[in-house]
Amino acid sequence: MAVYLDNAATTPIAPEVVDAMIPILRDGFGNPSSTHSFGRRSKALIETSRRSIAKHINCHPAEIIFTSGGTEADNMAINSSVHKMGVTHIITSEIEHHAVLHSTINIKNIDGVKLSHVKVDTNGNIDLNDLERLLQEDGKALVSLMHANNEIATLLPIQQVSILCRRYGALLHSDTVQTMGHYKFDLKALDIDYITCAAHKFHGPKGSGFLYVNKKVAIESFIHGGSQERGLRGGTENVPGIVGLAKAMDLAYENLEAHQKHVQGLKRYMINELKGFFDYVDFHGEIDPEKSLYTVLNVCFPKTSKASMLLFTLDLKGVAVSGGSACSSGAAVGSHVLVGIGADMTRPNTRFSFSRYTTKEEIDFALEQVKTVFEKTLV
Repeated sequence: MAVYLDNAATTPIAPEVVDAMIPILRDGFGNPSSTHSFGRRSKALIETSRRSIAKHINCHPAEIIFTSGGTEADNMAINSSVHKMGVTHIITSEIEHHAVLHSTINIKNIDGVKLSHVKVDTNGNIDLNDLERLLQEDGKALVSLMHANNEIATLLPIQQVSILCRRYGALLHSDTVQTMGHYKFDLKALDIDYITCAAHKFHGPKGSGFLYVNKKVAIESFIHGGSQERGLRGGTENVPGIVGLAKAMDLAYENLEAHQKHVQGLKRYMINELKGFFDYVDFHGEIDPEKSLYTVLNVCFPKTSKASMLLFTLDLKGVAVSGGSACSSGAAVGSHVLVGIGADMTRPNTRFSFSRYTTKEEIDFALEQVKTVFEKTLV
C-alpha cells in the first residue's frame, strides 16, 4: 500500500478536472488573442472561467488576473505595491513562504524599501501589538502575511489584520495559496488588496493560478511581452489550465462543508492516535480547529537515534510526507518556519497533510508505519 500525505505540497488532480481539460487540450488550441473563431472560442473559455472564479470569492471578474500560480502572483503583488502604490515599508514575518520572503528581500535590495519582520510566538501566531507598532513607523506600508502557514497550519486572524492596516493606511497582501478552495472568501466583506491562488493545492492543474487585485489598487505588468490579461500579464494564456482551475474551484466549493468535516475528522483522529501511542509528542502550530488549517498537521516526534532518516524511512514503508528535519547532532538544518518559531530541531518534525480524497484506512496505515519506526528507534 502507498499512502500520499503531502497534499500541502500538491494535490492529485480531480478526475472531473481532467475531463474538463481534455477537450481544450485536444480541440481548443486557438490563440485567445486571435480574432478568428478558434481564437474567440478560447477567449470565451477564459472569460467564462474568470466570471466563475469571481463568483466563488465574491469579487468583480476584472479583479482576477490569471498567473502561473502562487509564486508569480505573490511576486506581482509585492512588486506592484512598491512600483505603482508608493510603498516604502514592507512588513512581513520570518515564517512566510519563500515566494514572499525572497521577493521582499529582492525588492529591498533593488529598490531600497524598508523591510520589517513582525514577531511571532511559538505557535506561529502574529503579535498584533508588534504589527501595530510597525505600522506606526514612517512611510507607506504593505503588510504581507499568509492566511495559513503551509508548514504548521496556524491561521492568521485576517479580519483583525485588515482593520489594523486600514487604521494606518497600509496595503494588505495575503498569500492564500493553502486556504483557497478550502475556506470561503467574501472579498466584498474582507477589506484586502491582494490575495493569491494556485490550482494544484485543491485538485487542479499545476501551472495555473491567479492574483486578486482590489479595484481600488493600481497594478503593473510583471511579465512583459504582450497585451494579454488587459496588458497586465504578457504571454499566451494557459487556456486548459485556466479551465481546470475554474473547474477545481467549482468542485471545492460545491461540497466545501462536507470536505472540511471529513478532513478535520481525519486530523483530529490522527492527533488522538499519536497522543495515545507516544508518551511525549508535540504538534507545531495551532491545532485548535478555529485557529488551524484543517489540511495540515505538523508533528514533533520524540527524539530518536535516527531522526534525520524518518522521512526517508516512511517513504520506504509507503508513506509520503514532508517536513522540517535535522540531523541528530542538533544542527539547525531544514525548515525556516520551524527555526522561526524556536522548534527543537534535534527532534524529528514531520508534516502530514490531507485532502478530501484521504481515507481513514490510509491514516491507519500511516500510523502503523510510524509506530513500527519508533518501536525500533526510540532512545
